[in-house]
Amino acid sequence: MRKKIVAGNWKMNTTVAEGIQLTKEILLETNRIPKGVDLVIAPPFTHLFPVSRLLENQKAVSLAAQNCAEEPGGAFTGEVSATMLASVPCEYVIVGHSERRTYYQENDRVLLSKINQVLANGMSLIFCVGERLEDREKDMHFQVVASQLREVICPLDPADYQRVIIAYEPVWAIGTGKTASADQAQEMHEFIRSFLAQTFAEAAQVTPILYGGSCKPSNAKELFSCPDIDGGLIGGASLTADDFLAIASSFA
Repeated sequence: MRKKIVAGNWKMNTTVAEGIQLTKEILLETNRIPKGVDLVIAPPFTHLFPVSRLLENQKAVSLAAQNCAEEPGGAFTGEVSATMLASVPCEYVIVGHSERRTYYQENDRVLLSKINQVLANGMSLIFCVGERLEDREKDMHFQVVASQLREVICPLDPADYQRVIIAYEPVWAIGTGKTASADQAQEMHEFIRSFLAQTFAEAAQVTPILYGGSCKPSNAKELFSCPDIDGGLIGGASLTADDFLAIASSFA
């Protein structure tokens, strides 16, 4: 049975003190979360160590990093390696977010290098795929997502799929106020699952696929009721404990 996951990507938001307070607020209310739903939070790098201390000795909330370097170490000023993140410890790393692809021109070669670092250090991967508005308007959304998967996920060893989560983010629905309809989201999630099955049949059954396009308390229940949507990668709504927990509670 596939995991149900709600992951909060805080992006470049909150100070360390604010992040610690937000984590405490989430931990106080985890009893609201239905059994079998995993919560993940991805604070900025500066917050990871103090937040990890708050998450010790509990199983309700796991820690993710928002990115990692493609190199294992060395003279790369300002970079953070997967080895460093594993030592925090982080359990997950987000790779391939549309903002990294767009603002920092991260291509398939870079993303595959990062993924290999994440998996080599024993962490799980949240890999983001998705199309831009112009891709969808040209009816190329399936081709774009298939290419992103083919170049980066398909080369992995089948055993690695146990530690792979896919997050579908329609780029045109991130921070724009637009949201893909539940039917549009389900259509793409079903496509991703069938594509994975062509590469490694069992992957279709074990790989969670999250929706990452402006998921909110008001639309989470409809989205999560779709058969191929296993949760969400939440942006702005994860910065408020009540909204984040309300989204996770939508599985009830």
